[in-house]
Amino acid sequence: MGCFTFIKVMMILFNLAIFLGGGTLLGVGIWVTVDGQSFLDIFGTISSSIMQVVNVSYFLIVIGSILLVIGFLGCYGAQKESKCLLMMFFSVVLIIFIAEVAAAVVALVYTGLAETLLTAVVTPLLKEKYGTDKSLTHIWNVTMTEVHCCGLNNYTDFTDSPWYKEHGTYPESCCNDKQPCNDTLAAESQVPGCFDQILEEIKTNAGVVGGVAAGIAALEIASMAVSMYLYCKLDEK
Repeated sequence: MGCFTFIKVMMILFNLAIFLGGGTLLGVGIWVTVDGQSFLDIFGTISSSIMQVVNVSYFLIVIGSILLVIGFLGCYGAQKESKCLLMMFFSVVLIIFIAEVAAAVVALVYTGLAETLLTAVVTPLLKEKYGTDKSLTHIWNVTMTEVHCCGLNNYTDFTDSPWYKEHGTYPESCCNDKQPCNDTLAAESQVPGCFDQILEEIKTNAGVVGGVAAGIAALEIASMAVSMYLYCKLDEK
């Protein structure tokens, strides 16, 4: 078996795995979106919250769709030795790679700007809908409980919200689950905002996050190199 044939076969198998994985994620995402309750009935131990599952489903649909496209272009392009499909595969992976690098740079360099933008968008949303919008309220309650945080910045994000106006208190997470969670207790508890807490978690696990990111980047670069190798070799045929 020549080098070209070996690399071609590896390209087909690798992208076939990506295609099947993408199809699986897409299928699960659609299933959960359409009938989240049946998913919970079967995999109830994975998540105790239907809203958590429903929101994860959209993420699965997006990721699954992208993987399906990449897998199809790489697998079919290599199998048919199509220069057009191989170039499309290379272009799609390159765009994703550039987008990931750009997102990483923005996240690292403009963390303060990201916090400002999120505050401008999320805080008014909490003040307007927390306590009346069941989905938003439940998602935030789960997030605050799991991450051990309060609001985006702190407990004042919930001031004048429908929940505060109705109950006169803040979410229990803002007072370390003590009751009643009033202004005095919330201020004394000093529970950090979710934005800072999530950043701290990322910094704590920087090695794992960096390793995963480096692994994904290496796979993307290798995929682009292989697809370009096949593309160039086809010119010699």
